[in-house]
Amino acid sequence: MKIDGGCHCGAITYEAEVDPEKTSICHCTDCQQLTGTAFRVTVPAPEENYRITSGEPKIYIKTGGSGAKRAQAFCGNCGSHLYATSVGDGPKVYGIRAGTARQREDLVPRQQKWHRSALHWLPDFEIATVEGER
Repeated sequence: MKIDGGCHCGAITYEAEVDPEKTSICHCTDCQQLTGTAFRVTVPAPEENYRITSGEPKIYIKTGGSGAKRAQAFCGNCGSHLYATSVGDGPKVYGIRAGTARQREDLVPRQQKWHRSALHWLPDFEIATVEGER
């Protein structure tokens, strides 16, 4: 599925080819804190299927509790989070923040990750739960 989108202020835009069946909800505490809400919805795109079409995101490197580093990309003007990806050499997969895509209505989550960190007041989502994955 072809998607396109960008940050809230429009300074950064992108296009990508994604498999909407791989859209997921992440309940990890990093995603909660980075979004300022209860979870994050993400759809992956391999490096060859993701392209920034205008602007340049700022990158913040987050080191997780496991020691793994993740590059968090966001707009330096409006602060919109755009994607996360691995740090260093090797093929990359961009975890596109579904809320930034114009086609977000079609990016229905099919699984949940880090559900043990889910906030107790959330409703139950009727989708698969995958524990301990990022």
